[in-house]
Amino acid sequence: MNMMDDFSNRLANRLNELRRSHGWSLDQLAEHSGISRATLSRMEKGDVSPTAETLGRLCAAYGLPMSRLLMMVEDSFDARVPFERQPEWRDPETGFTRRSVSPPATGLSGEVLEGHLPPDTVITYDTPPKPGQEHHLIMLDGALTLTVDGVAHALNGGDCLRYHLSGSTRFETAPARGARYLLVLI
Repeated sequence: MNMMDDFSNRLANRLNELRRSHGWSLDQLAEHSGISRATLSRMEKGDVSPTAETLGRLCAAYGLPMSRLLMMVEDSFDARVPFERQPEWRDPETGFTRRSVSPPATGLSGEVLEGHLPPDTVITYDTPPKPGQEHHLIMLDGALTLTVDGVAHALNGGDCLRYHLSGSTRFETAPARGARYLLVLI
């Protein structure tokens, strides 16, 4: 079993544990998240890998940031996080990759994520997993239109967008150009 298979299995198990800890049936989670019962069942069994949007909906239903969910799947964190120990997750639907550069850890309030969106990609999150959380998105390369609470922001390499997340978000890249960015969550 390779490292990614192991991570996927732990994620599937954690999703099942989260649902059970809330005392929800698959039908109840489907109602809270807007994800079909069949899809939820397949994710918990590890038959399918969740997309970014699906994980976003689950995190909103549970009231926790995606990074916290992914942290729950990891074994442990040291003060120094070498590149090879920075978990990376890939959305099988869009090709979006998300690397946890500085994963959440007990006693630390911030974390840093690196995102790569391919050209012509749209990812939407209807509900924030943790309303009011402070975000700083720093564009490293490419171009991205990030819509926060209905306001679109055109971002290019070197730009920084700071906001408190309270509503929906939409990440969109143009057909000819993708985006690479750091996202600092506080």
